[in-house]
Amino acid sequence: MLVRVRSGLITEESVYGIVLVSGMIVVAGGYGATSWETFLGVIGTVIVFWAAHVYAGTVAGHGVLEGDETTLGGAFHRAVGRSLGFLLAALLPCFVLLLGALKAIDDSVAMWTALWLGVVVLGVLGFSAFTVRGSSWPVRIAGALGTAAFGFAMIALKAIIH
Repeated sequence: MLVRVRSGLITEESVYGIVLVSGMIVVAGGYGATSWETFLGVIGTVIVFWAAHVYAGTVAGHGVLEGDETTLGGAFHRAVGRSLGFLLAALLPCFVLLLGALKAIDDSVAMWTALWLGVVVLGVLGFSAFTVRGSSWPVRIAGALGTAAFGFAMIALKAIIH
């Protein structure tokens, strides 16, 4: 059961979701947006991208191959399950942005913390993906570092933009 839950969250959608969130934080920071503005922009964009992904997955997965008896409802449920990681990956960085929006922490601290959380989430996703597949410890660590590199790239972009 745990492996099934993990494999449902360890998807390209999860990685894409956190990279999207990080990219939006970088862009918002470049425009001097507040944590509140960034939070709203990120939440809105994540929901639209997620809905588009579910729609596309439903259409693409609905009986497109000859002999495929997948119903529209079945394709929809599969698309929702597959894209769940897209939404969940955004939760921690968005929570930090919300703390900044509520003035519990400074805007700058919220933005940077959300970006670094993205690196951590990406690293955990990479490590977990190789763990589920039974890879050795060195491969798991390499997978974590490789996946986290996308988050480091976003931090480098933020540093260059500012």
